[in-house]
Amino acid sequence: MTAAAAPGARGGTGLRARAGSLAGSGVLARLAARRDRVMLPAWIYVVTILVVSTGYSFKGLYKTPASRAAIAAGIGHDAATLALGGPLYGTSIGALTVYKVGAGSALAAGLMSIFLVIRHTRADEEAGRLELVGSTAVGRGAPLAVGLLLAALANGVLALLIFAGQAAIGLPAGGSAALGLAIGSCGLCFAAVAAVAAQLSATARGARGIAIGVLVASYLVMSAGAAARGGGLRWLLWLSPIGWVTQIRAYAGDDWPALLLPVAAAAVVAAAAVALAGRRDLGAGLVPPRPGPARAARSLRSPLALAWRLQRAGLLAWTAGALVYGAAFGSIAHNIGSLLGSGAHVKNAITRLGGQSSLTDAYLAATMSIVGLVVTGYAISVVLRLRSDETTQRAEPVLATATRRASWGESYLAVAAGGSAVVLAAAGLGSGLAYGLRGGGAGTEVPRLLGAALAQWPAVVVLAGVAVLLFGLVPEFCVAGGWSALGLAALRRRDIG
Repeated sequence: MTAAAAPGARGGTGLRARAGSLAGSGVLARLAARRDRVMLPAWIYVVTILVVSTGYSFKGLYKTPASRAAIAAGIGHDAATLALGGPLYGTSIGALTVYKVGAGSALAAGLMSIFLVIRHTRADEEAGRLELVGSTAVGRGAPLAVGLLLAALANGVLALLIFAGQAAIGLPAGGSAALGLAIGSCGLCFAAVAAVAAQLSATARGARGIAIGVLVASYLVMSAGAAARGGGLRWLLWLSPIGWVTQIRAYAGDDWPALLLPVAAAAVVAAAAVALAGRRDLGAGLVPPRPGPARAARSLRSPLALAWRLQRAGLLAWTAGALVYGAAFGSIAHNIGSLLGSGAHVKNAITRLGGQSSLTDAYLAATMSIVGLVVTGYAISVVLRLRSDETTQRAEPVLATATRRASWGESYLAVAAGGSAVVLAAAGLGSGLAYGLRGGGAGTEVPRLLGAALAQWPAVVVLAGVAVLLFGLVPEFCVAGGWSALGLAALRRRDIG
């Protein structure tokens, strides 16, 4: 077989022409849209509702200029609060909405784009689907082009719906358009980042890790710039795609030229991804994976040890995130009254969610309740690995040994239970330290908030157990059923609040 015909060879003019070919992109795009006909609308709907419902609720909660000025003053005087949401420009309902959900919505749009592009590029390539597709009249460049195109369309629809929703509730059309385009263009940036990550890593998991790492770093850079307030590191806002969302200043002057930054960055990074795609073999990444040892360590001779080995990196990331989350929200607990301004409805809502104690205690209790729901997502994702290992036949080599099926399942449930306790403890520790150090009572607050966080653990384990039960009874429904159980729990918690 010649180099031009060899499926994985670098050489040959025929393959080079085929590598850049977009033949069959239309058919592949329709297939991709059909595969994402449920997931993609769900992402767009959730982000849109998050933005529009926040603007709508602010209109009812802060009806007077005095109430809006009070909450803006509280936000502007607290660096930790600014680090969470980004800079606040103005006291209008629109400006408060951008502060509250602008950075978070941009983060969600980035995640949507990352999952979408990698699903249709590196994940399909790793699973061998692109090799089958490539054996037909589909060009080598078509999957990457389709992934980027689908991400662009999704972010375009998201921008349009945010504009329409915000304008429909009575906010200025110009600011609504600026906000929608800011969030959509940020998502487009991270679609391009995901395209580059798909060329660097040989696995979908590695590519997602690279892209999400860039996304998190972008948020942290934005936070550092926002916390600087009037000077110092304020320029960091211009180094982050999420910072660009805030610098477009929707509802506060609408800096339209700033939109050129994310659009230009997306174009440049996407072009880099196309160039990198032509320099690698099908199925390989530009960064080769590190080979493991020839023989497994003695510590991997049990299913529990194997489950722990597979999940430890994820647990470390969740623990670090929970610690930062707890510290961030614990640091603003002392100022929660001034941050809420004169919005009595918000104070009452937090009190109902967290209990009939002081406003600060109610806020901390509500925060721990939210942490419990988030950590439940971690536990469910761990136990659902059972289903993915089974469907991808990774479980077969394990079960072909003396390992019983029950022991295999119990190992993942044990990791989910133990790991969720560690993540909850990290959130409680972070909250206790931040809240206690600011108030001078860390010795008292750390045990109290640690206990409040761990009080969520039984509910976390129960919902993880529901996912395992569904895996045993109706395995084809366990993924949808497990996440639906979490969704119902979240809705029920909201109704109680």
